[in-house]
Amino acid sequence: MTVLTFGLVTVAGFFAGIVGYVTGIASLISYPALLAAGLSPVSANVTNTVAMVAVGAGSTAKAGAAVADDARALALHAGCAALGGLGGAMLLLTTPAEIFDAVVPVLIALASVSLLVQPKLRALAGNRTFPRLYPLGTAVVALYGGYFGAGAGVMFLALILVCTSETIWRASVLKSVLTGVANLVAAVGFAIFGPVHWLAAAAMGIGAFAGGWFGPALVARLPPAGMRIGVALCGVGLAGYLAIT
Repeated sequence: MTVLTFGLVTVAGFFAGIVGYVTGIASLISYPALLAAGLSPVSANVTNTVAMVAVGAGSTAKAGAAVADDARALALHAGCAALGGLGGAMLLLTTPAEIFDAVVPVLIALASVSLLVQPKLRALAGNRTFPRLYPLGTAVVALYGGYFGAGAGVMFLALILVCTSETIWRASVLKSVLTGVANLVAAVGFAIFGPVHWLAAAAMGIGAFAGGWFGPALVARLPPAGMRIGVALCGVGLAGYLAIT
């Protein structure tokens, strides 16, 4: 990897970190950037997962204390995310990729539609919370995140906003923390067994950390309803893109 390529991947990582924190679809930028840097699809996928740990690290370092008021619940959901991320990594390393290809666009589309109609879903639920569904859903989304990753942030955001009464700002921080945990556990597996391109991961990670650091402040300035709708529309677009590629 040349110095110029390293620099370009770092810049791509920064924008991936910003987009990943705000919308949950960092891979829409980071994965193609790694392919353009010359990595094979499998290497780009696992390298991307390793690098995207930095988004969660950056945003947690910046705003993680704001969601640590209920340490027991946070530990529970982080544990579920860790188990799911580990399972997803094992699936990626041991099963043909075609197994999930057909359902990935559907999952992202469902999560995006859930975001669009989130106020109605909360109203139908009588604004109740779902303490059992939330950790189970966390594990399932993390399983997908450890396996492929693209759109996992959208799924986490939809899950949190539908199952809890969190504001979209806190939900965005929690989404980033849970995504980071799932990616971290999967990254450990990939580091041992997967074809990680460490120089590319370092370049992408440097930029992604900076993007994750600036993400919470940016979200705090966005109108909640507009952000929710914008993320949902981005998710629908990602689902459509994955369906036709």
